[in-house]
Amino acid sequence: MSESTIGGSYEECRTTADWLLKHTQVRPIVGIVCGSGLSALADMLKDPQVFKYCDIPNFPRSTVRGHAGQLVFGTLKGKSCVCMQGRFHLYEGHPIQKITLPMRVFKLLGVKTMLMTNAAGGLNQDYKVGDFMVIKDHINMPGFAGVNPLSGPNDDRFGVRFPCMSDAYDRELRQLAHDVAGELGFSDFLKEGVYCVLGGPSFETIAECRMLHRLGGDAVGMSTVHEVIVARHAGMRCFAMSLISNRAVMDYDSRERANHDEVLETGNQRAKQMEVLVSTMVARLDDNENNDKNNS
Repeated sequence: MSESTIGGSYEECRTTADWLLKHTQVRPIVGIVCGSGLSALADMLKDPQVFKYCDIPNFPRSTVRGHAGQLVFGTLKGKSCVCMQGRFHLYEGHPIQKITLPMRVFKLLGVKTMLMTNAAGGLNQDYKVGDFMVIKDHINMPGFAGVNPLSGPNDDRFGVRFPCMSDAYDRELRQLAHDVAGELGFSDFLKEGVYCVLGGPSFETIAECRMLHRLGGDAVGMSTVHEVIVARHAGMRCFAMSLISNRAVMDYDSRERANHDEVLETGNQRAKQMEVLVSTMVARLDDNENNDKNNS
């Protein structure tokens, strides 16, 4: 099946980007993806302009409770931004190229830096519910089975055939998060670790959680990685952070059970602190990018 029939082609993304550019005066340089229970980040944008996914050409629809399903354009701390309130997942039945189409659209809109959040289960036994985990690396389990958003013909207008992923999560942005967290008094619940992505929608079994932890995973979820791969392929800088919304069940004698309501409730409790952290990072992105140039 060709990319043109499953979504994500250059022409399809160009059509979507041109439609958005025609309907808004905002020219975003920062893209933000809000995970489950964290859509309040978009509410911080000044002079917001909202587009429902169902009204945007070529956009799939978000079907997950807790995901508003709309793009919000505006300014945050003086920076022009576009924010996804709700993302797309493999388990919703979309082709993986369609799931990641927004990243390519953002690139064509002029976005330079992507900031992504998600809710995840904690595999690391030192993590507590409510911790933030800065993602330093990922394990793409669907990718082991050939489910990769870059499969199929490569379009050089987006990026190279074999993009490097050892620098997928920008080191300077990760350090910025730690610096800001220290200033805000958030260091006690800010961790850094490896995120494992699975296809979902069923939560992981005990055996799967044990295996992922032994492989080096600190948290597990059903999103983000595919977006990061496509964003990096297109040359955008990426930062991603998980809210540990539940602890993965590792003990056969445990009566704990993962559930989506718990994910949303934890998101609501920590949302304000994540808003402050992310917005402060956005305010400092220019200085951070200048430092990158000076160090290169």
